[in-house]
Amino acid sequence: MSSNQRRLREKFPGAIGALDGTLIHAIVPTSHQTAYRGRGGGRCYQNVLGICDFNMIFTFVWAGWEGIAHDSRILREVAFNPRSGFPFPPQDKYYLCDAAYANARGFLAPYRNTRYWLADFRRRRALTKEEKFNHAHAQLRNVIERAYGILKARFPILKQMAPFPFTTQRNVVIACFAIHNFIRKYNIQDQLFTECNEDTALLNEEEVEGSGEEEFDVSQWGANSTQYMASLRDGIANSLANNV
Repeated sequence: MSSNQRRLREKFPGAIGALDGTLIHAIVPTSHQTAYRGRGGGRCYQNVLGICDFNMIFTFVWAGWEGIAHDSRILREVAFNPRSGFPFPPQDKYYLCDAAYANARGFLAPYRNTRYWLADFRRRRALTKEEKFNHAHAQLRNVIERAYGILKARFPILKQMAPFPFTTQRNVVIACFAIHNFIRKYNIQDQLFTECNEDTALLNEEEVEGSGEEEFDVSQWGANSTQYMASLRDGIANSLANNV
C-alpha cells in the first residue's frame, strides 16, 4: 500500500472496501438482446456487482443481471434478497461507492452534482470541501476500478464471451473472479498486479460509456440511515478541508 493510500485510509477509517458494478460481454438469444444491450447500445452485456477490499481481493460477486439494469437497482435487489448472502458491513463500517448508489448506512457515496472522477481534477485542484471529499473518495474507491481492469486484462473472454448457455457464461465470470482472488491471496508473482498502481484503472470503452447516473429510491434504506451517512460524510469533508 502506498503512502497516499495509507493517508486516505486514515481519513476514511470506517471504509472496508469498495463496491461497484461492471459490464461483461454476453451472448444471448435475439429475443433477450434488448435487455442485455449496454447503456452505450450495440453489444450485449451481463451486469456484475462486486465488492473488493483494499488489497484488490473480491469479497462478494453477483453476476448475471441484464446489461441495461442500473447499478442502484441491482444493489437494492441483491442486498434485500435473503438468499444472496450479501455481506452488509458492521454498524460502524461502510463500502465506498460512486454516486449511482444511495448514500445510506453501510454505503458512502460522494456528493452529487460535484466534480468526482479523477480525470476531473487533473487540470484544476479541488477547491470546496465537497470537491476535496470527492477527490479523496475517488482516489480510494479507485481500487475497484483497478481490480476490474486487472481482471479483464487477464481474462480476454470477459470482453469477448464464447457462445455458451447463459448459465455457463455466468459461471465463467465467477470462475475468473475466483482465480483473480487466488493469485492475489497467495502472493503469486504476477505482472498485472505488479504493474498496476493507484493512478491506473484499466477501463474499457464500454465501462466509461456505461457510467451514467440515475435517480434512486432511498426509501428502502430509511431516513435515519441516510441522515447518518450524510453527517458522516460532512464530518470527513470538514476534516479534509481543515487538513487535519
